[in-house]
Amino acid sequence: MAFSVTAKAPSSTANLGPGFDVFGLALDAFFDEITLTKKKHGIKIITSDLVPTDPKKNTAGLVALHMIKKFKIKGGIEIKIRKGVPAGFGMGSSAASAAATAVAFNHLFRLNLDANTLVECAGVGEMASAGSIHYDNVSASVLGGFVIVRTNPLDVIKIEPPSDLRLCVAVPKLDVPPKKTEVSRSVLPRKITLADSVVNLSNAAAIVAGFVQKDSNLIGTSIRDVIVEPARQHLIPGFSAVKKNALRAGALGVTISGAGPSVIAFATKKSDMQKIAKSMKRGFASARTDCTVLICKPSNGAKARRTT
Repeated sequence: MAFSVTAKAPSSTANLGPGFDVFGLALDAFFDEITLTKKKHGIKIITSDLVPTDPKKNTAGLVALHMIKKFKIKGGIEIKIRKGVPAGFGMGSSAASAAATAVAFNHLFRLNLDANTLVECAGVGEMASAGSIHYDNVSASVLGGFVIVRTNPLDVIKIEPPSDLRLCVAVPKLDVPPKKTEVSRSVLPRKITLADSVVNLSNAAAIVAGFVQKDSNLIGTSIRDVIVEPARQHLIPGFSAVKKNALRAGALGVTISGAGPSVIAFATKKSDMQKIAKSMKRGFASARTDCTVLICKPSNGAKARRTT
């Protein structure tokens, strides 16, 4: 019987407001599952989901190709993909598949890779959807918890989130363009003022302090972004109403989840999460947009298990 490994990786939110391309947080809202099986030659992708089956155009396929070359693996591999994270909604869909593939591959070939190498391998998969390599979502999906990404050289710092941190993610029912991340990056300002940089830097520093001190209130009230969010909010119908409603309902902070169009509210387990969720739904409804709202908490990272 062929030797197979299955890995499950969580969804994630990136940026957390002021931490653009630096912060990531794994969420237990959705999961992707990847099963890798050793084959004699080639790479074959099997899925019932609407994702490319050409390995060079598929997130999981790119990761597998990269790792086969990097670690001089002989033979081929079959990749079974089960998508749970909705694609194109700012929940780290491609990152979840990439993370699960890297972790499963590491387990399948007993490579014993360290965290940074796993993240580096998973990051290659982002080329399929984002057109560039970035590590905030994949770091969160691989390692779990809250992550800070430094590059040149790649160095990912993980901090365990406070146990009482809770989140509401409103996922609007919108048609998103195939290269949504590229579109959302294209609207970002090329120059920013020193004053705006100081505001974002101070809030980003406070978010890190909040995670270190296990202070969900400090994290939530520091979710304030004066650079990226103002440039992107016009891409999300009803964003200002969703944000205003959630804050009135008791959310500590609200921002765009990753590149959007999902909107994420930060709160604690003492908050009335149902009230926040309903308020966000009403905010999208004011722009004639339906949405699904999930109440979730931070997640552990990708886990692999032998399945045959």
